[in-house]
Amino acid sequence: MKLLLILGGNALVLLALWRWLQSQRRVPKLGHFVLPTLAVRLISGALSAASPSADAVYFQLWARRFTRQLWEEPGQWLQTLISDEFHFAGNHLVFHGYSNTLFLIKVLSALNLFSGGSALLNALYLSLASFVGCWYLVRVLSQLFPGTRGAGIGALLLWPSALYWSTGITKESLLLASGTGLLAVTLWLLYGPPQPGRWRLVLAAMVLAVVQFKMRFFFGGALFAALAGLAVVRFAQQLGLARRRWVQAAVFAAVLLSGAWLASEITPVFRFNKFASQLTRTYSSLQEKSLGRPHIALPHLAPTAGSIALYTPKAVASALFRPFIWEGDSVFYGIAALENLLLLLLTGLAVWDVLRGRAAPLPFAVVLSLLIYCFLLATLLGLSTPNLGTLSRYRAPWLALYVYVLLSQHTASSWARRFRLFGIE
Repeated sequence: MKLLLILGGNALVLLALWRWLQSQRRVPKLGHFVLPTLAVRLISGALSAASPSADAVYFQLWARRFTRQLWEEPGQWLQTLISDEFHFAGNHLVFHGYSNTLFLIKVLSALNLFSGGSALLNALYLSLASFVGCWYLVRVLSQLFPGTRGAGIGALLLWPSALYWSTGITKESLLLASGTGLLAVTLWLLYGPPQPGRWRLVLAAMVLAVVQFKMRFFFGGALFAALAGLAVVRFAQQLGLARRRWVQAAVFAAVLLSGAWLASEITPVFRFNKFASQLTRTYSSLQEKSLGRPHIALPHLAPTAGSIALYTPKAVASALFRPFIWEGDSVFYGIAALENLLLLLLTGLAVWDVLRGRAAPLPFAVVLSLLIYCFLLATLLGLSTPNLGTLSRYRAPWLALYVYVLLSQHTASSWARRFRLFGIE
């Protein structure tokens, strides 16, 4: 039975993938990218499985135990899915409250039905999920904002660190898959042409939102806030309002402030005192483990609004542009520093374009929502994650969106056309 499920399940997945690829290859001006970019992502996932991280080994170990429970006690496995505890065959795993580690283990335990517990197949499945999310977002962006097709390919499908960290058996794989998928669906609902069956998109958005929140709730909260602001602005524009940029910015500010207040009323987790205390505790704990290695030094960080505001610029800059070229003594830090140097150059070009009044082929509200999402997470990660190696991994799911905004700007897109990068002519 198990062998039949593995062989039959994977055969159906391969058949569905083959048919899907055939349809995607027919997408005008984009289809010829689907096979090479998918191959790159799957190769990255396979390499990660060949040399798994300690986290990946841990996820796989417990996922196999969960799958064994599924085969032997399916009713008990279903109860485990909605609880924070696992007790079976002398193995016990207990989490107190929300845990994205436990959620990923549950996902892997279901995947094991088709993979047979193979780390390689699980890595390929999660890599495929992250690719599909990114691919659909590139398609939506290319259709809605045609001038940014190359930016979408370069940022979402080929940007090195985002590609490397969001493949294989990692939380970032599911985080990127759900985040890009949710963004694609929302943008199509807000800016796409009216079509029958839009309820399916709404249903898909709800499922993706749950996965995003389960994988990392503060990533989900930041994305929900940015998309809520975009939805309110878009609705106002359809009523003939919010045409000026300062009005759109004011609407976003009102939505963010009201959302923060509402979240603090719903759960104490989002109240400032508790949030600030948790932020500083996390930083202090990780900072002790980062001594002797390149890290973000915030020596007087305290759980107060003034202290957090004082260190926010340094936290954001560090999350975006560190490690610098002179930091670290390993190949990893060297490669990361070169990428960050390119990122700094693209940021400078984007600022130059803005100062010269060169508009990007994107609605201002879309740019604002993406930047709000990226800078919220850059702030949270920069203030809570001093280790630059860990930070490079954590930023992967949102860094691609920041790069997309940069590559969409006038100068960067002009250079891409001049050198025919990303298939642009």
